[in-house]
Amino acid sequence: MVTRYYRELLNFLSRAVNNREAAADLAQESYARVLAMQQDGVTIAEPRALLYRTARNLVIDQHRRDTVRGVGADHDYYDVHASDGDANFSALDTLAAPAGLEPETAAMSAQGVAAMLAVIGELPLRCREAFILHKFDGLSQAAVAQQMGISVTMVERHIKHAMQACRRCAESPPHE
Repeated sequence: MVTRYYRELLNFLSRAVNNREAAADLAQESYARVLAMQQDGVTIAEPRALLYRTARNLVIDQHRRDTVRGVGADHDYYDVHASDGDANFSALDTLAAPAGLEPETAAMSAQGVAAMLAVIGELPLRCREAFILHKFDGLSQAAVAQQMGISVTMVERHIKHAMQACRRCAESPPHE
């Protein structure tokens, strides 16, 4: 996990705090906290998202500590300055990881993918086969027809049926 996300997290934090050394410290602390959670037996479904959330929270905590100590605009440690009061926390929101990396968004996305895969799995066998060959394997409709030994028109019908099922799944409200 460390080698996989470290450089990316360090670059994110460097932009957030405008100080490479401080960013390295924050990245190390983020990893230490996530690894401690793993060692405590916590299952982490999205480690990258948790790292970003942890790092962002550490930036906010450091900024708050600096605000209390009176470290601010002249310190050049952070892009956001204490003289702006609480309004500068909105600036930190722009430094957040992409929304897709937030734990809640990642979990919802994983649930959506699982629901879509379940819908595809419930399609009739030949329909599912045509859909997978076309959409996932990238075969043309003619190539799917040839491989399956059916007409192109039948492939079109199978794909249309599968797409309608997927669309209904995507448009249905999530189950809690």
